[in-house]
Amino acid sequence: MDMHSTAMKAFLLLGAGLSVLHGIMPMTALSQANLRSSFPGRRVGGGTRGECSARILAHLVPDSSVFAPGASSELGLVQGPTANPVSLKISLKPESEGASSTQTLPAAPAALILISGSSISTPTIWESEFDCASADGAASADPLSFVETASPPAVSLLVPEPDASDAPVQAALKKLRQSCGATVSARATLDQFGLGDIVTAEWPQVLPVRCPS
Repeated sequence: MDMHSTAMKAFLLLGAGLSVLHGIMPMTALSQANLRSSFPGRRVGGGTRGECSARILAHLVPDSSVFAPGASSELGLVQGPTANPVSLKISLKPESEGASSTQTLPAAPAALILISGSSISTPTIWESEFDCASADGAASADPLSFVETASPPAVSLLVPEPDASDAPVQAALKKLRQSCGATVSARATLDQFGLGDIVTAEWPQVLPVRCPS
């Protein structure tokens, strides 16, 4: 057998080995890797025209907006300051199986909010948005008033399997849980999540940590 034939045989054997390896790799791992790189989420909502819809709302997740909560199922978000707070709707929508769930929190000023999410066993869309429709109802009676009736939601993808980007967020949320009912520094705390730039002069220096569930 000449050297060319030997090299070709080795190449074919290597290709077969890679095919077998690909075949035994869990498809869930492959699909989750694809979701992490392609999910078109946005962890910061709000920021548009209109008093209500301009209010900042952000998920405390990696900047990719994809997050594995882990065994604790801890989720966190921050709502910015406003003169007229409205209620907040939080929705979890599994992509393939399981029932969606929705939680509505009462109107409140600027705060960090921690919630214990459902156990994540399949990729799940997490959306949070303010109920701006009710806030703008009275203003809409004025024909010269142009108002926003929807606040752009914060949208993230929750996945079962963690990667390296999830560990610091999980640790920061666990530490925040110890401050339920107390206050924390707004900028220093949000800096841990890479969100320090959303804190403007309008924000209070400290934020209460609310833990409704």
